Amino acid sequence: MPGSFVTRRQFTLGLVAAGGSLLVSRRAPAADFQLRQFHNQPPESPLHKRLLEMWSAVKAETNDRIDVQTFPENNHIAGGDPAALQMIVDGRLDFMTLNGGLIGAIVPAMNVQSIPFAFRDTAQVFAALDGDLGDYLRQEMSAKGIYAPPKGCFDNGFQQLTCQTRPIRTAADLEGLKVRTPDSPVYIELFKTLGATPVPINIDKLYESLKSGVVEAQTDPLTIIELFKLYEVQKYLSLTSHVWGGFNLIANLKMWQGLPADARSVIERNTVKFVKAQRADNQALNDSLRAKLTEQGMTFNQAETDTFRAKLGPFYARWKETAGQRAWSLLESHTGKLS
Repeated sequence: MPGSFVTRRQFTLGLVAAGGSLLVSRRAPAADFQLRQFHNQPPESPLHKRLLEMWSAVKAETNDRIDVQTFPENNHIAGGDPAALQMIVDGRLDFMTLNGGLIGAIVPAMNVQSIPFAFRDTAQVFAALDGDLGDYLRQEMSAKGIYAPPKGCFDNGFQQLTCQTRPIRTAADLEGLKVRTPDSPVYIELFKTLGATPVPINIDKLYESLKSGVVEAQTDPLTIIELFKLYEVQKYLSLTSHVWGGFNLIANLKMWQGLPADARSVIERNTVKFVKAQRADNQALNDSLRAKLTEQGMTFNQAETDTFRAKLGPFYARWKETAGQRAWSLLESHTGKLS
């Protein structure tokens, strides 16, 4: 996609990193591997903090051979997350983190991470993704040129619904409502099934789309509502916990295979360590935010989620076929039957 990304040379010569220092020039003493990590969260997010720490540890433990610069909010990538994902596959980007429903555009089995009302809690999520389901999804990504380390999914949390015009108490309240969703078929079809009008918008345009009234509502965890200051443009927060979302660490497979074996081991070991730390950070932040968001003017209500589930029978049948029998069976081995 010519013109849709910044070259490695442009990054290394000009871009100011989130920590405030210029990237090292190619003319300076260089690491054996100078690589880039993108993600779509703000610099103050638990994800950015732990990625910085992770890559710093990797650099130190590899004696400066591996130097991975981390860029928040998908800096300078036109087309946002979908474009960045294609850059991973093409080898124009080294590492990124991304929601499973978005990876599902290339790896259909990954859509199981975004199936509504599948997971009961994060303990159940992580048992699946750190175990047999995660192993299978990693195999499916590898077949498409994407490497994902074991136990390498950071936490985003369970999504809730916010709206400027009314609280969402039952599925009937979604009828005709313009809801911002990620640009992912599984999310778009979910809200169509529930009677809403989904409007796919990349997260970097989320705040402006709500402020301008292009959409009335959106779907995200409490941490995103706080970090992106959505309380400034949304009044009602309806607790639905309808979809769990994660930040899967992924890399270009050929690049990964070109790294020394000992360096790959260092990266995988530190991934497990810092994913665990970020999950704890994110859970603590989510647990603290109801009181804070209330102080910031948001009105909470508990939605009647049985009215949502009652409409999802055909949706589950469709996405079982899309994700594939093996992925769906592994999902249900952790969640129970979905119907």
